[in-house]
Amino acid sequence: MQQEKVSTSNAVNIAEEGKCLSFLIQWAFDNQYAVAVWRLPFETMHHVVLSRSESLLPADASLEDLQKGFIFAPFDSSRNRLFLKADLAFTFSNGALLPPQDQLDGESLTWLTGQRIDELEKKPSYYATPDHPVATSRESFLHLVERSIHEIANGTFEKVVPSRAEIVELDPNFDIVPAFHSLCAQNPNALVSFVSSPTIGSWLGATPEILVTVENRRIFKTVALAGTQPYHGQLLKDVAWTQKDIEEQALVERYIISCFKKIRLREYDEHGPRTVVAGHLLHLKSEFKVDMQETNFPQLGTVMLSLLHPTAAVCGSPLQPARHFIASYEGYDRQYYSGYLGPVNFSDSIHIFVNLRCAQLLHREGVLYAGAGVTIDSVPNEELEETDIKLNTLRSIISASAQDRLQP
Repeated sequence: MQQEKVSTSNAVNIAEEGKCLSFLIQWAFDNQYAVAVWRLPFETMHHVVLSRSESLLPADASLEDLQKGFIFAPFDSSRNRLFLKADLAFTFSNGALLPPQDQLDGESLTWLTGQRIDELEKKPSYYATPDHPVATSRESFLHLVERSIHEIANGTFEKVVPSRAEIVELDPNFDIVPAFHSLCAQNPNALVSFVSSPTIGSWLGATPEILVTVENRRIFKTVALAGTQPYHGQLLKDVAWTQKDIEEQALVERYIISCFKKIRLREYDEHGPRTVVAGHLLHLKSEFKVDMQETNFPQLGTVMLSLLHPTAAVCGSPLQPARHFIASYEGYDRQYYSGYLGPVNFSDSIHIFVNLRCAQLLHREGVLYAGAGVTIDSVPNEELEETDIKLNTLRSIISASAQDRLQP
């Protein structure tokens, strides 16, 4: 690899994580590299990869056979998925860069200690999306929910998940690195990520929803996450759920089980549903686990990813009529919102999440996305309020006037 800006006489204290992250993001921007920064749920380690170029994954690509990297996929499964191969990789724990664990880490550390990190005296730049997205008015979303309920009553589908986009002015002091750290602090059980590349622009998010996890090339996991209400610090055992929320989550469960049935997989463990905290929200969650070794299914992660996406939690059930309804009436392009993302084959594990609670970053604005699961028992104003609560995960981090935008 060509080592731009190398200066062995300017070695720095690489324990200063914030400064290092700012430098790496800026270096990626200056040198037309893609960058992904992330922290997995309930962990303290922050990971970074720099990728010389994004590659397009073919439809039949096997996750288990990919090199170390980060995957980023759109909601529309007919569009190309991007893979950021890790040309440089770093892991920070409690502010300090961890010692190298393999050859890639060693090469990355050697490269980093030769960089002029102390010379960066500004907030890091990022790739901004060239096309200006379309926002969704509150009134149009209410009409969309009403239309959704009407279609459910007519038997078109049982559930659909309409969404909306809100454009906010970025805080003049907005800085990627402090924003990432704030999201980590506020969302300990989420995948917190920042992904930026010349192709996709830049996305920041904190998603609680696992799509596919494969641990140590042996244990497959996925979850059914649905139902939403605000979290005010109450005891979880005292939380009550409406019949609408319970049925909405059950539809997601049944969708996952139907995917298992398609591949004749019967040996799985199911736990839940139970109430879980996701930042300032509560959800109902069920967990599914499969021992891939015992079932002799070494590529279960790849197979289930193709079957699960898009799930009933972000699209609806049955899938095809719900997907057609969203494409016909939602009124904007979701792009990577409600797609999926995550690190692949670090420590022989795969962690792919649904891209929720996310913001697309423009030069001076951010586009926030949120959806709500609509069933026959839905009330339009309550679904609109649910999207407001979800939007605030990122709104409170990036918006120049967050409090003004909380008004109904």
